[in-house]
Amino acid sequence: MSQKLAPTPGLEIKPKEIVRERTRLLPLYKVILYNDDVNDMFHVVNALLETVNSLTMQEATQIMLTAHLNGNAIVIVCPYELAEFYQERLLHFGLTATIEPE
Repeated sequence: MSQKLAPTPGLEIKPKEIVRERTRLLPLYKVILYNDDVNDMFHVVNALLETVNSLTMQEATQIMLTAHLNGNAIVIVCPYELAEFYQERLLHFGLTATIEPE
């Protein structure tokens, strides 16, 4: 028989506090893609789609166009180790990418 424990008064954890604590423990970093004169647009979109599985074709195209028109674009914001992974993958595709704190 399982018994439900009553919440302890004053020890409720609010969603905003959870997000704040996660951000403190795992600070976020931006992965930034830079425009170049070497890679064609189709290659860049394909590299983005293969690197960041959560991107849609429309999002990858928008990131590529933003980098093309503005010189750079934020690909994703995530914890440091994941940002490093994404940066390395983009570099593997011959693109120029950096990471920096958000």
